[in-house]
Amino acid sequence: MKRNKTVDEFIDSNEMWNKELVLLRKILQSTGMEETIKWGFPVYTFEGKNIVGLGSFKSYVGLWFYQGVFLKDKHKKLQNAQEGKTKAMRQWRFSNAKEIDKKLVLEYLAEAIENQKQGKEVKVERNKPINIPSKLEAAFKEDKTLKKQFDALSLGKRRDFAEYIDAAKREATKDKRLLKIIPMIKELKGLNDQYK
Repeated sequence: MKRNKTVDEFIDSNEMWNKELVLLRKILQSTGMEETIKWGFPVYTFEGKNIVGLGSFKSYVGLWFYQGVFLKDKHKKLQNAQEGKTKAMRQWRFSNAKEIDKKLVLEYLAEAIENQKQGKEVKVERNKPINIPSKLEAAFKEDKTLKKQFDALSLGKRRDFAEYIDAAKREATKDKRLLKIIPMIKELKGLNDQYK
């Protein structure tokens, strides 16, 4: 995945969604939030706090409200992209420019900024224990150096690997994911390092 350095670069690299991204960007810029790039995506901040991100995928473009759980969502536009995992973030997806109602988007953005002013924020739980999946545990028993390399990684990277395997529903998918991460662990690379 390409890491964009500017919002213009992000928009230009998304030909399929160019019209929608330009429209959403204009709306976001009109709020007075600061525009920046984080993790290769446009992010809009207020007083240094992430309020909303702008993203695009194959079937939609969307806004990511970092503390979206606090939004009233009276028009039922938001969804949790990773139910059971994501606590605060909520998405609003658009499949075409006609779905982007400027007045409605501004209403949600104003509420998100106001929530930030009021200090509404889900605190990230730090240092929670890592649940090592049985397949990863078995791989450690088979390869003692793998366990040492895993332990040398940061807590966040270890947690990402454990959750990546654990989130798979089928055993075949768990096996496939384990095979994918073993070389990464041996190279002391995190699951998401390619996006940094």
